Amino acid sequence: MSVYVGIDVHRKRSQIAVVEDGGAVRVNRNVPNGVEPVLSVIGDLPIGAPVAFEAAYGWGWLVELLEDYGFEPHLVHPLRCKAIASARLKNDKVDAATLAQLLRADLLPEAWIAPVDVRQQRALVRHRCQLVRLRTLLRNRVHAVLADHGCDRPGSYFTAPGRAWLEGLDLPDASRHVVDDLLNLMDALKEPIDALDAQLIAQARGEPRVKALTQLPGVGTLTALVMVAEIGDVTRFPSARKLAAWAGLTPTVRGSDLTIRHGHISKQGSHWLRWILCEAAQTAKRSPEFSVSYQRLAHRRGKKIATTAIARRLLTRAYHLLRAVQAQQDHRGVR
Repeated sequence: MSVYVGIDVHRKRSQIAVVEDGGAVRVNRNVPNGVEPVLSVIGDLPIGAPVAFEAAYGWGWLVELLEDYGFEPHLVHPLRCKAIASARLKNDKVDAATLAQLLRADLLPEAWIAPVDVRQQRALVRHRCQLVRLRTLLRNRVHAVLADHGCDRPGSYFTAPGRAWLEGLDLPDASRHVVDDLLNLMDALKEPIDALDAQLIAQARGEPRVKALTQLPGVGTLTALVMVAEIGDVTRFPSARKLAAWAGLTPTVRGSDLTIRHGHISKQGSHWLRWILCEAAQTAKRSPEFSVSYQRLAHRRGKKIATTAIARRLLTRAYHLLRAVQAQQDHRGVR
């Protein structure tokens, strides 16, 4: 008899439901996260048994466990699953059993499970982005402290001349202490950021997808690395529009009868990809390729919407470049 497993994953514990082919619930148990507790519930199930779980916080360990022990993992899109299985009664037992029942009925809205190497690359580029964001936060705090005392200079505060200017400022004791602490934290962040930059740039040298993406205006090596890591296997998207939808750059649509209303972008999917594209669009909108269309859109819809539109056009071009690289690699593999 076939069995289907649904797991409602949480930070420390998970609810596991096992459903038989006829729909009867064999077991529905809450266990701590870990190899032994999970296998105590599903370890005696047949090899290759399908297991469904939502793309919730910290699901990576569960994928590795299931693959190592021969189960068939199915990652579920959480928002679309809630739309299908919305119920007035909602708790962990119901959620786990619902996942298993949807898996049995072949109604699961599945998401792509990125391979381990892609997940590791994403972790690396996201870590670098978070460290840079932290450094920016510290810089903004320095600006805020100095603005409190009416201090300013034309150039940057954080170049060699800027640091010398900061050290020479006559500030009250508390403000001087805050500024010195912030500068020390920025100095401490410089070493890991520089090390990550060197590691990522070394990886990019032999990556044809990165080389192709850097042809786009506003896309440098590190930006291309983020795009490659977040997109992963581009062939899983049948069109550029599908990729744009996954990045959350397509408008929401509400339609009834003959009335159709288009709203703002959905902002669903990979917020990292959407963020890096909007950053690249800030430069790309001034390039000869996009400046005319940007100005036209900005005049009609405003600068923010126009910049987002340029981000989507960048992603569309990136899609075709990545497909061309993939086709070239497939052709070489066949030959």
